[in-house]
Amino acid sequence: MNRPTRNAPLHTTYPPGRAMTTTDIRPTAAITVAGPASGRRRPSRGWRVAGYTALLLAAAALLLPFYWMVVASLKTNNDVFTIPIKWVPDPVVWRNYVDIWQRSDMTTWLGNTLLLSVTVTFLQLLTGSIAAYGFARIRFPGRNLLFLAYIGTIAVPWQSYMIPQFILMSKLHLSNTLWSIIALQAFGAFGVFLMKQFYETIPEELSESARVDGLTEFGIYRRIMLPLSRPALASLALITFVTTWNDYLGPLIYLRSPDLRTIQLGLNTFISQYNAEYALIMTGSVLSVLPVAVIFLLGQRYFVEGIATTGLKG
Repeated sequence: MNRPTRNAPLHTTYPPGRAMTTTDIRPTAAITVAGPASGRRRPSRGWRVAGYTALLLAAAALLLPFYWMVVASLKTNNDVFTIPIKWVPDPVVWRNYVDIWQRSDMTTWLGNTLLLSVTVTFLQLLTGSIAAYGFARIRFPGRNLLFLAYIGTIAVPWQSYMIPQFILMSKLHLSNTLWSIIALQAFGAFGVFLMKQFYETIPEELSESARVDGLTEFGIYRRIMLPLSRPALASLALITFVTTWNDYLGPLIYLRSPDLRTIQLGLNTFISQYNAEYALIMTGSVLSVLPVAVIFLLGQRYFVEGIATTGLKG
């Protein structure tokens, strides 16, 4: 902490025979205090402009493939790969978005994918938050060791236990059903880790006060922890939803019936049947990306807040 510095000594004057009081002490110079930002230099305007320009170029480079995909979905089939590239479709072919529904089973694909994504996301939020509360707030022997062992499963690649899982689902007669995907993805170590780190930022005094008032552990979890952990829950929900929506290998292994295909399996089948219909393929790709983009735009504030605050002690 910076201390005030005096530029001149203090002078005191008082009449003879009278005692000195504090009002007789007057500084002859102003006291200057050095602020915490006195030694900082703000970046020049040129550097800030260069930084913003670099960010804009990086954002444009990331968004360019998505823009080209949307533009290609509004072109005729012969105009998709024309040289030079037409960045503005002329004419705009809205008919592609009607043809994709007529030539494919897009309703079933989107319905199955949405059902799996919403169900898995809800179950991961439920199981992850409950398990994280137990690891963060409840004291029991071997808690830290069990948590490390559980989190260590993140480092194990799924391909190493893919076959045992398939055998287990087949023995339980869950293969070729949506329940196989739900059962395998209802629990996630990453969600437990994310929620535990966020719960540890909440002061322990809140839980202690609730216990004194007679709340049970489940009551503390439901009435205190869950309302305070909305940013972390939103982050976990977004990550889980996007991961489940884009999953290809899991449905490919367990879902063999055409009525159970997800959007990823359906698009792969569509490409194999209409491999020369590039405009329709881009249209299907836009429809597969659009729900995820909308959900991310709606929840990006909570997502950024949850990632920024997770792991910070409060």
